Amino acid sequence: MTGFVSFVSSGPGDPELLTLKAVDRLGRADAVLFDDLSSGPILAHARPGADLVGVGKRAGRASPRQDHVSRLLVDYARTGARVVRLKSGDAGLFGRLEEEIAALRAAGIGFEIVPGVPSPCAAVAVAGLPLTRRLTARRVQFVTGADVTGDLPEGLNMAALADPAATTVVFMGRRTFPELAARLTAAGLPPDTPALLAEGVGTPAQTLWRGTVATLAGRLAGVAAGGPPALILYGPLAEGEGDA
Repeated sequence: MTGFVSFVSSGPGDPELLTLKAVDRLGRADAVLFDDLSSGPILAHARPGADLVGVGKRAGRASPRQDHVSRLLVDYARTGARVVRLKSGDAGLFGRLEEEIAALRAAGIGFEIVPGVPSPCAAVAVAGLPLTRRLTARRVQFVTGADVTGDLPEGLNMAALADPAATTVVFMGRRTFPELAARLTAAGLPPDTPALLAEGVGTPAQTLWRGTVATLAGRLAGVAAGGPPALILYGPLAEGEGDA
């Protein structure tokens, strides 16, 4: 008997941003394997008696190995269980969705992907801003600010990232942004390009800080790993300066 896995996107953390489909799958699951950022009030939608297993990864903290998480998914499904793999934001953005799908396919286990509200969309909504602007921001690009070692990834397309007419969203870039900002400036991005730091979006710890690429790089210089999840946005969208 083989079960089924639903990769459920939980959005940025606010349970009111869950989709109806996400709530349905949580309410029918026999087991929920959840990320740290998908815990708390979101898990209140899980069926009473369901196994709740934390498998999240956070910078600066001990985290389960990816092969262990994939094995747990396969093992639960092989018992005939309905399994939810609960991921923060949208499951397809800078997570390890592909590795987990590969493990399920190799084991012959069926799955579905339930999309969710991406954290950049939630961040600009809180800030009262659009991701695009007519005539000035016709392109949006998402990039990770950290590789598997936590350092700034090699091989970034700096010409694209320094495009002043694009809205750029940097995931997991709090610690590496000062280095990225220096490379962006060297590639031609004006240092006074508006920037927005959004931390803990969708949670009680939510904060926004508006500035420029240069002032944000200074604010984040020497920052340690850890802390609330952070997004950095820069380009022709984040105007003004200071906390919000």
